[in-house]
This record gives sequence, structure tokens and C-alpha cells, in this order.
Amino acid sequence: MTSEQLFEPVDHDSVADSVVAQIEDMLVAGILKEGTRLPSERNLSELMDVSRPKLREALKRLEEAGLIVTRHGEGTIVAPLTGQAMSPALIDLYARHPGAFFDYLEYRRTQEAFAARLAAERATPTDRDLIRACMDRLRQTWIDADDQGSREADIAFHSAVVDASHNRTLIHMMGSIFQLTRQGVFYNRHFLHSIDGSGDVLVEQHLAIGEAILAGDPAAAEAAAVAHIDFVEQSFRKGLERHERETVARKRSLLMKGKD
Repeated sequence: MTSEQLFEPVDHDSVADSVVAQIEDMLVAGILKEGTRLPSERNLSELMDVSRPKLREALKRLEEAGLIVTRHGEGTIVAPLTGQAMSPALIDLYARHPGAFFDYLEYRRTQEAFAARLAAERATPTDRDLIRACMDRLRQTWIDADDQGSREADIAFHSAVVDASHNRTLIHMMGSIFQLTRQGVFYNRHFLHSIDGSGDVLVEQHLAIGEAILAGDPAAAEAAAVAHIDFVEQSFRKGLERHERETVARKRSLLMKGKD
């Protein structure tokens, strides 16, 4: 979507109020997300058909409300709105206690299953086009063995599904969770591929979710989302068990060598 399609002319009877309301609506809906750069003041005034003084008044009110920030050399940007799902200290704590990771997956299982069901019920033609594009990208990065691209496509796909749920709270909350995924805090694709082999299962699971949404089948979409997180959980459990067995075997080997 281009800026020309995103912003609309406003009612001149209450210009600043209308500008504020329009931008707030897009923030609440998750259209404008934190870090999104708004068009330049000149372009925005033209797109919304308002004078630059009135636009400045509206932007000042939005900035005072903590919704946008203006940075020298960067322009006007949507402010961080959801914050971090976890503090750095808590992230480190999770990393040291693998059991807590499964709570994270339990949360994702419930929320992503809910999102997939809603997406199958509510996705618009534009939502479906975006999900199809994400599916194509997943296929292509898999064919190209592009691990970084595959990781980005994975997150983009899940984000597109959540956006298609059209549940504002879900969009904002999961945006924060996906930021942890983007940072590689919990989701280690290299490890999953070592369990999966070639990554076939992960690709197939994502495509199953997308196809169910495109078919408008809420039950199938929900089941596919649950199956995906179940696979991730089972893979990590297998990995932990394998690591524990290897640790025991290595210690036993060292002990035997000490007796020689």
C-alpha cells in the first residue's frame, strides 16, 4: 500500500482533530506500527489536503501523547507502543531455564491458533494476497536454501496471519512476541533444521496454515497452527533429551579414560 492510498483528505471543519483521529485510528488498527516512518510534512499535508500549520499542530499533539517521535535526519516515526514483552533480565533468565521456554510456546500455541481461526473467518482479499505472497516467499527461500531469508519469511508469514485476524489487541501483543522471535531469543531455526532434516516439515506446516486461511476454513487453520507449535515443542524436547544423553555419554567416556 502506498502513502497515497494510506492517508485521506480530512474534513476542514476540524482539521487538526481529524488528522489526529485518522492517525490514531491507524495506530489502533495496527496499520501504522512502531518504527514506521510517516511521509514528509509536505507530502503528508498534500495527501491529507490540510495546511502545514494545521498538520504541525496535529503532529505536535500526537507527539505530546507519546504516539510519534520526531528525530533529526529521520523524520517523524511511530513511537514504541507495546514495549518489550520481556525485560533483558527476564530473557536471560529464560535462556538459563529451558523449562520456561515451553511456557512461551504454550502462549504462542494458544494465541496463534486463535489468530489463524480469526484470519480464516475475517481475511480480506488484500489480506489473502499478502498471505499468498508470504507463502511464495517461504517456498522460494526454502528452494534457495536461504536460511536468513527463510527466517524473515517465517516471521513475515506469522505477522500476516495475525494482521488478518483484525483483532487489534492480538496484533499489538503478538507484534511484541514476534520481536523476540526476530531477535532469535527463543526460536533457533538452525536447531529445528537439525531435527527436521531439510526444513521440509516447517515449510509444509506454514503452507498448511496459509492454505486453510485462504480456503476460509477456521477449524483447519486453527488445527494447522497448533500442529506447527506442537512440532516446534516436540523438536526442542528431543533436542534437550539428545543433549542430555550426549552429556552423560561424554562424562562416562571421560571417567573410563581416567581408569586407563
